[in-house]
Amino acid sequence: MTFQPRLAKLLARKNVKRNMPRPALIQECVDNKEVLVSACGALATWTPTESTGRSPLDTLMVRRKESEHTIDWTAANNIPLEPRTFDMMLDDALKTLGASKKVYASDRVIGADSSYALPVLTVGNFALTQLFVDNMFRPVPAGIKKSIFADRGFTILVCPYDKFDPKRYKGKVRVDPRLGTASTMVIAMDFDRRIGLVYGSAYCGSVKKTLFTVMNYMLPAEGILPIHCSANEGKKGDIALLLGLSGTGKTTLSADASRALLGDDEHGWNDTGIANFENGCYAKLIDLNPKKEPEIHKACFHKAPYLKHGAIIENAMMYPDGEFDLFDDRLTPNSRGSYPLKFLTNIKKSSKGGHPSTILFLTADANGVLPPVSKLTREQAMFWFIMGYTSKLAGTETGVTEPKSAFSRFFGAPFMPRNPDDYASLLGKKLDEHGTDVYLVNTGWSGGPYGVGSRMDIMLTRAMCAAAINGKLKDVKFKKDPIFKVLVPTSCPGVKDSSVLWPKNTWKDKKAYDARAQKLAADFQAQWQKAYADKGIAKAIADQCPGA
Repeated sequence: MTFQPRLAKLLARKNVKRNMPRPALIQECVDNKEVLVSACGALATWTPTESTGRSPLDTLMVRRKESEHTIDWTAANNIPLEPRTFDMMLDDALKTLGASKKVYASDRVIGADSSYALPVLTVGNFALTQLFVDNMFRPVPAGIKKSIFADRGFTILVCPYDKFDPKRYKGKVRVDPRLGTASTMVIAMDFDRRIGLVYGSAYCGSVKKTLFTVMNYMLPAEGILPIHCSANEGKKGDIALLLGLSGTGKTTLSADASRALLGDDEHGWNDTGIANFENGCYAKLIDLNPKKEPEIHKACFHKAPYLKHGAIIENAMMYPDGEFDLFDDRLTPNSRGSYPLKFLTNIKKSSKGGHPSTILFLTADANGVLPPVSKLTREQAMFWFIMGYTSKLAGTETGVTEPKSAFSRFFGAPFMPRNPDDYASLLGKKLDEHGTDVYLVNTGWSGGPYGVGSRMDIMLTRAMCAAAINGKLKDVKFKKDPIFKVLVPTSCPGVKDSSVLWPKNTWKDKKAYDARAQKLAADFQAQWQKAYADKGIAKAIADQCPGA
């Protein structure tokens, strides 16, 4: 029996609870002991150590002859999976769900713009998965039948705490050095059959990122640019996009009380403007300061009866009295909070807006050599978009314990499976059409590299972002950085000490700064040669590479 008939038979069983009302779903999580109710009413949960972050090496894509030319298999994050192995995994998952005492299912969509909203059916054996989906994915809109994906919905099976038999998959998947056997978990996507599977990973983000990877694959074929970004709107309707990987401050900086939030992670840019993929936010909680980040803190930790709350606090330290310690990272530096957008005080309910007037590329530079803010020309914008330089931060991936330099194209390489030009050409087209200003913002280190310098003060970064978004940097003078070629403002409204705009000024050892900057420039050149030299990218873009 093929997948769809087997799934339909499963869903027809009496023990399947589909589209449960939110309060009933919350109660189910509590009754199943999948969560503990905290002092404020939020729901606390903890995962096994292998599930405190994404598992890139277990994130696989089914490789089929019909579509393999659309995926960049030279990219490290695009790991192929044989169709027969995926079928084995689906068979195991369906058997697991069939043997589960309780099965939960929900119908939601990805995308606030109903013209391209993607219907998603999530089926799993933990109620918490469905509550997470209720927080993060959007209700099915009335106009779903008009969506270009109305008849091309996606199904994802989620068994977060079950594990594969390693003997059954010996030689078919990677050997997990932690186990010494074939890996027992998978996060897999079949773009052709529109089926996903999360098995053995209890990290809630595995479900979220799987579906957004699917959207990032499907949209370019429809002429829509998917962007790993947050988006907000000013009182005059001006839209700003903030691009950056986990830990760069994307969620934090987009939660601006003076601007209405569209969303904090994934958006689509079509001919009418920007639209959020999500219904909620999935924010990092480590060291969250209620004075500096009041919106996120209130959304996660406001006091309410637990049946009306539903924020999920994942892997944060909680004491017996139900209070959280967000500065304790012994469990993981990647503690997370999942909550609906409606928990924020300043959102745009439609989650849609016009074309962006400003784009900020956020990078957490652990080298401490990039300017805190700089303007990019069109060619520089294309270059930095393609390169997606940042530093991987502790906890965002299993095995990453301290920041290290990384290049993640389009500021979201793990979630951008198509060939590079599919994304780059669409961005270039959008910039040409709408004259959007693009800035590079370093939210990383100043005064030295990680371990020597200190992290950029969030309030200082907020002031520079506000100046860029509000158009106040349009009237200042810029000076070209001799190594990185970006345009550095000689002054910035809201920043009293202009000397901090040039990172070298913040270093005590100027020679050490020069050496570190040249080293990073060399890293850029090496990465460009390795990944893009033979991709046919225009010379005007390649010439923006740092260094000589």
